[in-house]
Order: sequence, then structure tokens, then C-alpha cells
Amino acid sequence: MIPELFHIGNFAISPFGVMMVLAFVAGYAQLSWGLRHGGFGTEDDASAITFAAGVGGIIGAKVYYAILYRDWRTLFDRAGLVWYGGFILASLLVIWVMRRRRLPFVRTADVAMVSMAVGYGIGRIGCFLVGDDYGIPTSVPWGVTFPYGVPATTAANLRPDYGSRIAADLAPDALVPVHPTQLYETALALAIWLVGFTLLRRRLRPGGTALAVGALLALERFGIEFLRAKDDRFFHGLTLAQVISLVLLAVVAGLWLRWRRGGDAGAAADRA
Repeated sequence: MIPELFHIGNFAISPFGVMMVLAFVAGYAQLSWGLRHGGFGTEDDASAITFAAGVGGIIGAKVYYAILYRDWRTLFDRAGLVWYGGFILASLLVIWVMRRRRLPFVRTADVAMVSMAVGYGIGRIGCFLVGDDYGIPTSVPWGVTFPYGVPATTAANLRPDYGSRIAADLAPDALVPVHPTQLYETALALAIWLVGFTLLRRRLRPGGTALAVGALLALERFGIEFLRAKDDRFFHGLTLAQVISLVLLAVVAGLWLRWRRGGDAGAAADRA
């Protein structure tokens, strides 16, 4: 893996940081296209939304991590970003920007969700390059070891922290192959992006694209958590991310029922 790419003075540039920037660039490009394709937004609107998503995403991810591990000192560490924390705060800031710029809420949400999918997929490549957010031990041919991971995938790290079943005779410093769940998520997120992009091109009734992409992203995260090396399986074997995914799926299901019954409710909401 690649802990660092180069230094600018005392500041180290990591592949995760580079991929995060590329994720926001890709998200901005998709958002800008979607707003122009729909005929209700500009590149300036896309820039404002992307900036709000970036600020909210980073701060929210750090705060969520600090709350989860009950250590506010982690706010000042470079490591420690949790996706759902970033998603929650970024969503609130993006909604505020949409309202402030008088953008049609439902149609903008359609475009924003598709942009989030492509950004998420690209961002996970950065996690893979630095050895973060990997999976449980595996014997599949494509299993990967992370000697410089966060933490390294040694038997000593995987045994106590993640409850993984490691052979008792394996040396503590022995590297253990794990599922490259980061790349699984990249593939799935980009597939979801393609679905959303197709729906945007077909000009589905407002709201339909956001609901479809949101449901697929929540399902993706719920499923991938079963393969993730996690130490927060507090809810009958489910992780906190899985619980949040189930809540989001319930919300999406309720909104979908209203969307099905509402006819032109999406357009009406945009005019409100």
C-alpha cells in the first residue's frame, strides 16, 4: 500500500487525500451536467453545492468518529472519517444551499444523489490505497494484505479488535489476507451511479432518481458491512452503519409510497 505520495514542507500528501479531491471533482462534474441537463441550475450552483458537501462531509465524518469512539482528540487527527457522519451533515448543508439559491428541491436532489454515488465510488479507491476500511480475513484468491494498513492486517490486530477467527498457531506479526471491501464498494457505487445517470437521461418523474439511488446506496452499505472488519457490532451482530442503513431504507420506502401515490407531487414540491 502507499501511506504517502510526497511531502510539501512538513505536510504529507497521501493517496487518500488525492482520491478525495478527485471524488469531489467527479461529483462536481456530474452535478454540473445534471443541473444543466435539467435546465434549472448553473455551474455556480454546482460549485456552491459541492463546497457545502465537502465542508459538511469532512466535519461530519470527523465528529461522528469522535462520538463513536468517545475521544474528541481524534478531531485533530488526519485519520478517522466515517461515511454516514459526513453524509448527514453534508446533506443538511446542501439542503441549506439549495434553499438559499432557490433551486427546485426534488429535481436537485435527483442530481445530487447521482453525484454522490460517483464521488463515493472514487473515494473508496483512496481507502484501498492507504489500507483503511478493509474486510474480514478470507481465503479467496483476490484477498489482499495491508502491511501498512489502518491498522496493518496482522494476526495480532485482527484477533482482538475485530473478533476474526485466526489460526491459533499463526504468529502475531503474520499478515492475513482480507476482503478488499473498498474495491467492492467502488464497483457497486459506480454501478449505482450508472443506474442513476441512466434515470437522469430518461427524465424520470422528479424524485424517482433520488429514491432509487438512495435505496441502492443504503442496500450496498448494509450488505458490505457483513464483510467489513468492524468492532462496532453492537446491535445483535449488526454494525451501527447497518442500523443507519435500515433507517434510511425505511425512510426511502415511505417516501417511495408517497411518490407512487402522489402523481405530480414531486413537481408540486419543486414549485413550493
